[in-house]
Amino acid sequence: MNPVSPVGPGANGLAKASRPGRIVVVGSLNADLTIYCERLPQPGETVHGNGFAVNPGGKSANQAVAASKLGGTVSLIGAVGDDANGAMLLASTAGAGVDVAGVRRSADVATGVAVIAVDAQGENNIIISAGANGTLGPADIAASADVFDGASVVCLCLEVSLETVEAAARSGHDAGATVLLNLSPYAEIAQSLADLSDVLLVNAHEASLFLGDAEMPDAGADASAWEPVRRQFEEHGLKRVLVTLGAQGSVVLDSQTTIRTQITRIAPTKVNAVDTTGAGDAFTGAVAARLAAGETLGEAAAFASVTAALAATKKGTQAAYPGVEDVLANLRVS
Repeated sequence: MNPVSPVGPGANGLAKASRPGRIVVVGSLNADLTIYCERLPQPGETVHGNGFAVNPGGKSANQAVAASKLGGTVSLIGAVGDDANGAMLLASTAGAGVDVAGVRRSADVATGVAVIAVDAQGENNIIISAGANGTLGPADIAASADVFDGASVVCLCLEVSLETVEAAARSGHDAGATVLLNLSPYAEIAQSLADLSDVLLVNAHEASLFLGDAEMPDAGADASAWEPVRRQFEEHGLKRVLVTLGAQGSVVLDSQTTIRTQITRIAPTKVNAVDTTGAGDAFTGAVAARLAAGETLGEAAAFASVTAALAATKKGTQAAYPGVEDVLANLRVS
């Protein structure tokens, strides 16, 4: 049994002075149509809402904004429609400091949309319509080839086609960047994409599916219980994996570090959640930002835990994301 290293927010020196490398985010931009309600409806049931908002979203746009607000230098590659929602998304991401030169505007397809219901506890369910996101292809990656030059981290998710994700992963790999793959929304991926991924970010359910319905430890289990999971991921060629556990924090499985620190348990950050929509994207963007700043995966995960928790204390996604000073201040008092 490998020794394990418990880590909580603030346990590492996260405010490093090194200049962050550049981050390339490839994927989706969506207009979030959000209805707030007391509870989420059951199948076939209608419930009354108590608020409605249209906000900028999409996993990749959210991750890009989160990373930029946390001090990252970020470029976004994606596609939107030539419509009001597309204009809103471009304004939001650019307003957060993200380079959007790689976001193509399509005159033929509407901007992607997510329909979201959020209950009184901040939990949500989401339906997405790809729209212009579905037109993003390997040709777009090739057209933005220069964006990958000198990149430190390439951040990917599965809200665009797998062939597009793999093309971006290969471009990042060839450029010498750390390829961070968020396996969400879950889909089976080819071994070729896994081989191109340096860090895999999954929740416990996604981890189980990826490993063939493998049994996961209880969310509150000791870090040592994750050793069989670490070995299974390593057998799949994935040596650096971050598994998020919701309110129970996360666990880092890093087969490339010393035996003593191959399994690192990240303590949760406790908050009163208002809206968890996009909190996972804030987590991913924070991991990308801190990896680009030269931190270890464990340090990045501890920082991301606080980032995601703070994001859940406000309604919406991108507007709710904290800046680096807010995160560091909460790390210091944790």
